[in-house]
Amino acid sequence: MDLTGKVVIVTGAAHGIGAAEAEGCLARGACVLMGDILDDEGTTFAAQMNERYGPGRVIYRHIDVRDPQSWQDAVAEAEATFGRLTGLINNAGAPGRPGIEDTSEAQWDLTIDTDLKGSWLGMKACIPAIRRAGGGAIVNTSSTYGMVASGRAAAYHSAKGGIIMLTKAAAVEYARQGIRVNCIHPGITETARSATLNTDWLASLLANTPMRRIAKAEEIAAGAVFLLSDAASYITGASLVIDGGFTAI
Repeated sequence: MDLTGKVVIVTGAAHGIGAAEAEGCLARGACVLMGDILDDEGTTFAAQMNERYGPGRVIYRHIDVRDPQSWQDAVAEAEATFGRLTGLINNAGAPGRPGIEDTSEAQWDLTIDTDLKGSWLGMKACIPAIRRAGGGAIVNTSSTYGMVASGRAAAYHSAKGGIIMLTKAAAVEYARQGIRVNCIHPGITETARSATLNTDWLASLLANTPMRRIAKAEEIAAGAVFLLSDAASYITGASLVIDGGFTAI
């Protein structure tokens, strides 16, 4: 899974899965533009990564994935700093835990605009640059909740389900242009967000996970790094489920 010579934008990269994905790319030789709205955390983490992997390998910038101009600025900075752009990991997301009746319009819009629209805007902005670089790969982040329902989290299920078809549509559209597009489906993962889950809900998730444990962020990141790499050169339009067996039951 060598990424030497590749340049990747990773969103939601200040902590959690996104941070693990950014470091996973760096560890395998890529240069990375980390994006997030948590600027203090993101700047600090980028400085740590530059110290660990060598100066000039990673930069941080504010990216609001709901804002087209924010994406255009990020792509321009990646190309100006590293000379090209070959990959994108759309990781940024917003929770949407209430059910149908308890979800406000504002909550619905935040989740759909961040998770689904944000992934579309990211591809829309990055694909021309990836094409200029001669091709590359995109990894979108769905969820096990894009595949199965829970009886709650209506907006989140809807956004993550939409990402699956958005990924397939893009994969077919750009297959002949040397741009692969895949998505990952993380299960319950050890992050700051999972730490806020209701304990009974968390216990239920673990009880229905055959491996009976929470994933580490690095385990999810490994799947994204694989799909970016040339080891996955004949994989596009695919869904990689990383859930400890949760959706196998």
